[in-house]
Amino acid sequence: MIHNLAHIELNAVDLAWDTVVSFSSNGDLPREFFVDFLRVADDESRHLRWCLQRLKELGAEYGDLPSHGLLWSAGAATRHDLLARLVAIPMVQEARGLDAGPRLVQRLRGSGDARSAAIVEKIAEEERAHVAVGVFWFRYLCDGMTCEEVAREFHRIAEEHCGEMIRGPFETETREAVGLLEQWFAPVSAR
Repeated sequence: MIHNLAHIELNAVDLAWDTVVSFSSNGDLPREFFVDFLRVADDESRHLRWCLQRLKELGAEYGDLPSHGLLWSAGAATRHDLLARLVAIPMVQEARGLDAGPRLVQRLRGSGDARSAAIVEKIAEEERAHVAVGVFWFRYLCDGMTCEEVAREFHRIAEEHCGEMIRGPFETETREAVGLLEQWFAPVSAR
């Protein structure tokens, strides 16, 4: 589990930097956009460091197990569309961490691995801010749209770029606390 989490965090570091670089020529974005994603990159690198240290404590290293390219594929598919990037990465992929984090913490505690559980719990807590950043900038870019239009835009992008990635069970209260509304994700979730 920690190896998979390390892989996710490594990709998250790369994607935060890729967001800064890919959209740096967009003159309509304020400096704060880039500062927010640099903070996300910093957080993700710290999360990666925690995972790598824990792997080492467990006698393993990153790369000992195979990994997947799902997160990076979503990033590559949205490289030229900022709204799509915001939906696919922070508002869908990172939001999955809000849903899975508490369950993973319980599984780790149940197996007696309190140290890994504490790391996952801290990461899940910090991921809230990353989802909130995505929601904030998505709304910023949808300025002038009604609530219904913003929801439809989320649905359109999610259906095009996220396919089966939006699936429950959801931590709806946690998602809504960071601005990710149920009316956005529930209608496009995989049943």
